[in-house]
Amino acid sequence: MALPRCQRPASRHGPPETQEGLARNWSGPVQRLARRVGIDGQISPHSLRHTFATIALDSGTALHDLQDSMGHADPRTTRRYDRARNNLQKSAGYDVARALA
Repeated sequence: MALPRCQRPASRHGPPETQEGLARNWSGPVQRLARRVGIDGQISPHSLRHTFATIALDSGTALHDLQDSMGHADPRTTRRYDRARNNLQKSAGYDVARALA
């Protein structure tokens, strides 16, 4: 299954958000939503990205399709997400994936 390439959302002024701006602007609403569904861990934009990768891999998405979707130049970067699935119970992102399932 081919996935759309992830893009950073635009800021109010048009250009894509920086990672710092994204974390600052989205952190509060995401944390409130996480608490509402019973997730106590810290959720960050990166953990949501990790959740996207985890759900895609669990759904059978080919690693090279996920690599392209996430904008990774090197497949080894994408493979880290696959290996990390072995330690999911330690991750707040896993709680997000379970809540979305």
